[in-house]
Amino acid sequence: MADGAAPPAETGGADIPILRIAGLRKSFGDKIALDSVDLTVAEGEFFTIVGPSGSGKSTLIRLLVGMDQPTDGGMWLRTQRLDDVPAAQRPTCMVFQSLALFPHMSVGDNIGFPLKLKGAPKAERKRRALELMELLHLPADYIDKRIQQCSGGEKQRVALARALAFDPEILFFDEPLSALDYRLRKTLERELKELHQRTGKTFVYITHSLEEAMAMSDRIAILRAGRFEQIGPADEIYARPISRFVADFMGEVNLFDAAISDRGLRAEGLTIADGVGAGGAAGTGALMVRPEMIRFLAPGETADIVAEAVFDDDFMLGSRIQHAVTLADGRAATVETLRADRFNGRPGDTVRIGWSMAGAHFIKED
Repeated sequence: MADGAAPPAETGGADIPILRIAGLRKSFGDKIALDSVDLTVAEGEFFTIVGPSGSGKSTLIRLLVGMDQPTDGGMWLRTQRLDDVPAAQRPTCMVFQSLALFPHMSVGDNIGFPLKLKGAPKAERKRRALELMELLHLPADYIDKRIQQCSGGEKQRVALARALAFDPEILFFDEPLSALDYRLRKTLERELKELHQRTGKTFVYITHSLEEAMAMSDRIAILRAGRFEQIGPADEIYARPISRFVADFMGEVNLFDAAISDRGLRAEGLTIADGVGAGGAAGTGALMVRPEMIRFLAPGETADIVAEAVFDDDFMLGSRIQHAVTLADGRAATVETLRADRFNGRPGDTVRIGWSMAGAHFIKED
């Protein structure tokens, strides 16, 4: 047991989280991989942890499934101290990036393997395998199919079915879709979200893909250098990040050094209407605006915030177009429109762009 972590504050009732982490720390010699993180996950939640390489995602998942032991702090499954329980005895299951299927076994035997470990008779294992195959959209006649004969998507579904055969309290996922092509990933994202809703299980998902996180999750945690930078619903983190790091990490963004006072918002290189931003918390920081919140202004049109710019180029993103512009002070900015609203400019054209304060977010740093 790691020392130094207090037990959960909750003592009973329906509000006890299914997973609680308190003061969790992991170091490897002088290197701190996780730095005293705290977290609660609600029963039945789809909770996703994202972060850049080296942020501590893999370390955290290894601690949660019992592959490593914490240096300090503790983990609880409801009120049970989890880090005291050997990995094989924890009521949790892991879906690995490599899937870790048994290549010499059939689809049905892979899915039924957890039940075989529990001593279930062959008929029961087959019945349960067929139930889970139906849940995971695998044809019943695949039950005798060899794993080597399965496609990447089929293998992914077999791995999920096998995990569910354990009947775990929590399913942990370690970037299970990262090796798949784009179209298959999008299909399996939808199926995972549907599976979560149909089973009511608690999913804790690790990924580097923001698209995956935003498409499936109830809440997202941004991990940076061994600490959680921000935790919340996807829309909240995307629209109201608490730091420049989160703003930039959560997708394409325009950031401007800015300050708010009782007179309103001020930012170099931007023309801001009188009173815009007044009443907000005074301080300095960054004004964030996502590219899709900016529009090209027609002659005589105005907005809360306006900038003069030169049109550089545009880039097709399927149904969307990203337009690159250079502001009068030399800074680059990005405007995004729907394909139907594409700005028909030429490189070198002088343009005006603008946006409303309601579509922006002030990140207070001082």
